[in-house]
Amino acid sequence: MRRKLLLVTLLVIPGIVGAQTDKPAGSPAPATARPADVGTRDAIVAALYDSISGPAGNRDWNRFCSLFIPQAQLIATFRKKDAPKDAPLSYKVMSVQDYVDGAGIYFKEHAFYEREISRQVETFGSITHIFSTYESRQAPDAKPFERGINSIQLFNDGSRWWVVDVYWTGETPDNPIPAQYLPKNGQ
Repeated sequence: MRRKLLLVTLLVIPGIVGAQTDKPAGSPAPATARPADVGTRDAIVAALYDSISGPAGNRDWNRFCSLFIPQAQLIATFRKKDAPKDAPLSYKVMSVQDYVDGAGIYFKEHAFYEREISRQVETFGSITHIFSTYESRQAPDAKPFERGINSIQLFNDGSRWWVVDVYWTGETPDNPIPAQYLPKNGQ
């Protein structure tokens, strides 16, 4: 019995794992990334922020999309508008294309600049998790209208870095950003 279980495990598990990592049939090939954007963790995070920042108008969505694995997700957490402070939080899960479609409409009419102000990094093998504290502005030197934390998961396939997902929440009066995720004095 153990032998049969071992044989089934050896035959079935690699197929399941392979099926999970293959891109779905019919999904578009990822855009070709600029080598400078995906060569290091720092570069891919900088490219992520840079590709969504700019004056009102179109963004380079091919550049943005080239940073992500095909199955990547972007997940926003928020309290619904006009909800009481003690109401449960909500979330919105988006594919990269969902984000492009929604944010693209907003960015055509509104300037938006987001930059990282602090970072905490954890890495094990090919995976990296970054807690990236951000500030959002309507002009490069304007006062921030929002701060929050992007939880960014990265994957390195041996030749480049990929964004697996970005999961974020904005700071609120009842949920301030903890000091450990803010810039240290002198930074």
